[in-house]
Amino acid sequence: MVAARRWPVISALGIVQILAWGSSYYLMAVLAQPIVNDTGWPLPWVVGALSLGLACGGLASPLVGRWIARLGGRPVLAAGCTLLTAGLLICAAAPGLSAFYLGWCVIGLGMSAGLYDPAFATLGRLYREQARSAITALTLWGGFASTVSWPLSTWLLEQFDWRGTVAIWAALHALVSLPLILCLVPREPRVPSEVHPEGRDELRLGGAERWAFLVMAAILVLSGLAVTMISVHLLTFLQAQGLSLADAVAIGALLGPAQVVARVVEMAGRGRHHPIWSLLFACGSVAAGLILLALDLQLPAVAMILYGAGNGVFSIARGAMPLALFGPERYPALMGRLARPALLAQAAAPVLGGALVGMLGPGAALAIIAAFGVVNFALAISLSRVCSAGFRGARS
Repeated sequence: MVAARRWPVISALGIVQILAWGSSYYLMAVLAQPIVNDTGWPLPWVVGALSLGLACGGLASPLVGRWIARLGGRPVLAAGCTLLTAGLLICAAAPGLSAFYLGWCVIGLGMSAGLYDPAFATLGRLYREQARSAITALTLWGGFASTVSWPLSTWLLEQFDWRGTVAIWAALHALVSLPLILCLVPREPRVPSEVHPEGRDELRLGGAERWAFLVMAAILVLSGLAVTMISVHLLTFLQAQGLSLADAVAIGALLGPAQVVARVVEMAGRGRHHPIWSLLFACGSVAAGLILLALDLQLPAVAMILYGAGNGVFSIARGAMPLALFGPERYPALMGRLARPALLAQAAAPVLGGALVGMLGPGAALAIIAAFGVVNFALAISLSRVCSAGFRGARS
């Protein structure tokens, strides 16, 4: 597919990503308290629905990756959009907490087939070795998900109740996301089942490959834990260091611009450097930001800029690095396999973070999260040594 035809595909997937993230991962930040106020359901149980959805998505992710490898991304992304629509409608009509949780189970399955990992796998199958620039461009769109979705959810909540807001998000998937996928994402030829019997052959990894896969999985798990804990508890950490709520919110607002600027800089490089350097920068910058924040040196803005820049580039590296390591043929299936532990870590992170804050206090909890960042940087260094030793990624 020629480069000129990439932009309609990337733009369509970018809009789909904004709507998918906004109606799933970012939804409860705005709607959790209104749901509690309207239903009387306990807040921890309402917020826990997101963790359940992430867990369901993590369990389904390897199967999603194999489907993309066999069928292409178009039908899988369309199925993910349909599942998100159905899950949101179930939540909007839920008469009780059990039905609400059922809706989030369906949303979780939609997340496994509709967020970054399946979108990256789709781009990898479409553009093969040249997919890195497309992945980078897609993350620029994704960087605006919270910027768009939080104000939109807030405005919808003012016009309707929380049920109406959730129903409108479902309608956006049916009327916007699904047509974009069906009209602009190319149909790909189906891979015959005998090429990859039962979806297992493409997952066979040798010694160096297996080590690289396990290191990459560990990086994704620790990143999922750290980023989700920071997302949930950032204001608590900042206020524990003496900042007012208004100042904490202002500092937290630096994350979005830092992520987008870092992604623009990465995109300007046009993929001339190996993605291991992007991964090293991402993990190192995140670790530096978390250490600076944990040391309470009264430089929270600098810490958030470092952390945000690293997190922004990490979104690119997590898609580009497996492509360079394992090649385009196995990329969709292995991305699905890598997504499982990452999503399960994100599902556990809110509860684990809350337990750490409750038992040890915000300062000690933040120190543990910073330690996750340091370990991740060390893992990225070990992965770079594997690449420099002559593994496939060193030649990509």
